[in-house]
Amino acid sequence: MKLLRFIIGFFILTFSFASFSQTTDSTKVETKDSIIIITKVVDTIKIKKSYWEKKNSVGFDLSEIAFVNWSAGGVSSVSGLVKGNFTRIYQRDNYKWGNELIIRYGVNKQDGVEWRKTDDAFQFNSTFGYRRDTLSNWFHSAKFNFNTQFTNGYAYPNTEIAISKPFAPAYTFLGVGAEYSNKKDQINVYISPLTMKNTLVLDQRLANQGAFGVEKAIYDADNILIREGKKSRTELGFLVTSHFKREVFKNIIFENRLSLYSDYLNHFGNIDVDWQAQLDLVVNKYVKANVGIHMIYDDDIKAKEEVNGQQVTVGPKIQLKQMIGVGLVYNF
Repeated sequence: MKLLRFIIGFFILTFSFASFSQTTDSTKVETKDSIIIITKVVDTIKIKKSYWEKKNSVGFDLSEIAFVNWSAGGVSSVSGLVKGNFTRIYQRDNYKWGNELIIRYGVNKQDGVEWRKTDDAFQFNSTFGYRRDTLSNWFHSAKFNFNTQFTNGYAYPNTEIAISKPFAPAYTFLGVGAEYSNKKDQINVYISPLTMKNTLVLDQRLANQGAFGVEKAIYDADNILIREGKKSRTELGFLVTSHFKREVFKNIIFENRLSLYSDYLNHFGNIDVDWQAQLDLVVNKYVKANVGIHMIYDDDIKAKEEVNGQQVTVGPKIQLKQMIGVGLVYNF
């Protein structure tokens, strides 16, 4: 590119000197016109269109309460949450490839109590689509989704035995279907009649327990291990996902994510639900408050309850998490 600019510049100077050696006004006008045309060519060469749309957002939420000689009593505590959202979207003509990475990690500290995890998520979504014409919002799509966590999870106050670990569980979804993507209305709906779901439990102790729906280990009458539990479980089913994000009122942004999955082979009709809803209250460019809810129901995940000092496995239950935070956000 530098060599090309040098050659063009050399010809401009050469042509200019040759023109200035002549005295007619018409020649001077032609020289100026030539310089303008060549300059426009150089400017055109500099411009390179990108088909990538990039968005990055990182934030930190903090909540704290402290008591000193407070007659009504109370426990001082501090909570922090680090979060990030990174998107890369490639769109050209009839093709679209969207990628999104979501990370969250939160902890809490109370007087007299060790640090405890409050949030932990690593999510990656990738969708590739093709449409017949540029006017349509419907794409023939293939979708991949991956979810896991960063650190061990515990049933507090028990911190000796982890009930979850990185890649225990981890979930992958891979399927084909149709996607409705409307950038103007900021809504996205994906429907797949053929999606493969893999549940990974790469910790053998948890796999032996049959955690998160994998096939548990087999023991004989003397509790001697005959066969270890499987570390993975594969399902084939129907998947529907949706994502909606819009400013519903001034400086109030509502975001909704929903995922519905049902396995064809095992209890078809039992629907796994993953629903997240959040309101972002924008104070200014860098400060936001947020209120959110996250609900999960998975027929394969059995809840645990403490009975007479021991943890007992019961049936599946609705998992519910509610969040309120105020913090800093940086978009770039």
